Amino acid sequence: MGITTTSCVDVTPEQLYRKFASLDGQYYDRARCERYAVLIKEIKRLKQQRRAIILAHNYQRPEIFEVADFVGDSLELARQARNARNADVIVFCGVHFMAETAKVLNPERTVLLPDMRAGCSLADSISADDLAERKAELMKIFPDLKVVSYVNTTAEVKALSDACCTSANAVKVVEALDSQNILFVPDQNLAHYVQTQTKKRIISWTGSCYVHHQINAEEIEKVRRAMPDIKVLAHPECRADVLALADAVLSTSAMARYARESSASRFLIVTECGLSDRLLMEVPGKQFFKACKLCMYMKMITLEGTLESLRTMRHEIVLSDEVREGARRALERMLELAA
Repeated sequence: MGITTTSCVDVTPEQLYRKFASLDGQYYDRARCERYAVLIKEIKRLKQQRRAIILAHNYQRPEIFEVADFVGDSLELARQARNARNADVIVFCGVHFMAETAKVLNPERTVLLPDMRAGCSLADSISADDLAERKAELMKIFPDLKVVSYVNTTAEVKALSDACCTSANAVKVVEALDSQNILFVPDQNLAHYVQTQTKKRIISWTGSCYVHHQINAEEIEKVRRAMPDIKVLAHPECRADVLALADAVLSTSAMARYARESSASRFLIVTECGLSDRLLMEVPGKQFFKACKLCMYMKMITLEGTLESLRTMRHEIVLSDEVREGARRALERMLELAA
């Protein structure tokens, strides 16, 4: 479940300090919160001046949520980007492929990424050339082959795909396509999960998210032994042995919705740590434990970088018309199939 924030409201250092105290009181000390309050105020001022909105992924730093107009998962952010009609500028606090998606859906708007180093190991695991070669090979065997690309891919890869998907709608997209043979790229773990949910043939790539792939079953079992009543919520980018131990396999936004609506009081959140931080702040009265790792790419986005991006309009996303149009078709197909 994405959230629309109240980012137009000024926040005081003391409010930040109290809000972040449940996360890490030593890191978010009063001096840091005072500095952040100044940065947040200036970012909000520049947003108004530039007619800009800020979209932030669930895995971002907690302080980034304070300036975001919307926080959500990849599917929700794609929808928000498509509906950003009142903005001249979109600042994407996420990683590179997400900013590309915003540009694909908003060719007439300026899309900025605060730090161009914010990439993705999963997106890096496949190139357009490699996909084209593999697709040609497989179509000789499976003439009805369709390519479904996870959103964690470059615009060039999306442009060669029949449809995109996110973790929230991967099964629905695959089931809706008029083919019994699906080349699913690039996440092998998500492909394996989709295969357990469909009778269609899923041919997977060999990529993985380094953050989710390194989470192991032993960590989950250790927490289970210590807290038998805990609900385990796992992201489908995790390995199969981890998913087998989960009470529910969900996208990040579905995890947030599950936690809010469940009668349980303790949850183990098996995905990148940013979501646990968000839930700790947004769902009082419940406990959220982490079986997670940090995504170094997501954490490259900072308040300082976001401010500088707005101030100088730096790191604009630029795509060729051919790539943008091909990727747009695949993304729109996803939104249509998953509606």
